[in-house]
Amino acid sequence: MGYRGYEDLFERYEALDKISFDYAVAEKEDRIQVARFLGQWKDLGTWNTLTESMGEDCVGEAMMNDACSNVHIINELGIPVLAMGMKDAVICASPDGILVSDKEQSSYIKPFVDKIDQQIMFAEKSWGCLRVLDAGIESQTLKISLKPGHGMNYHSHNNRDEAWVVILGTGWVVVDDEKREIQAGSVVIMKAGSRHGIFAHTLLQLIEVQIGKEISVHDKKKYSFEP
Repeated sequence: MGYRGYEDLFERYEALDKISFDYAVAEKEDRIQVARFLGQWKDLGTWNTLTESMGEDCVGEAMMNDACSNVHIINELGIPVLAMGMKDAVICASPDGILVSDKEQSSYIKPFVDKIDQQIMFAEKSWGCLRVLDAGIESQTLKISLKPGHGMNYHSHNNRDEAWVVILGTGWVVVDDEKREIQAGSVVIMKAGSRHGIFAHTLLQLIEVQIGKEISVHDKKKYSFEP
């Protein structure tokens, strides 16, 4: 798969092969240079080493009782996490899964994660973020947040219809070169093949419903648009 510049690579980050930089780039490069690094370096390659650099025991909506010791919780979900009587453990809760592990054992997570075949449920983009709320056989529902002054590229999908329901903020959309202002309560329908894009004046949140027999990050064609 070819990528056209940084923004295109960033947009389709979740489609990249999940291999290390060493295997993907460094070992294939026959002309490479290195530079001396004079700062501090710590490899945060495991949950255990990550917790050693955390400034607080809990990140997100989480709490633990006094019987816990050397426990760290990272919670990205909108529900509370409570730990009681645990020792030397890390708890991580995200839309992609939940990990409860002894800190030393957390370094052996990779072979178990490799067995999990699941699409990305949360992604940060240059324009904001998206979270998958539901993934059906021929449908998918997402909650999308766009940062003020940012927008999605003008694009189309050949294999799915889409609908946007704005739930917060203001901005504008363009569908097949027709531009209009939107606000909370606005509904925008895009049939397969139609060109569409969106821009946020303020923090803009919307629900996106995708319907089609083939829903894929690869089904996207970009276009230029001058507002």
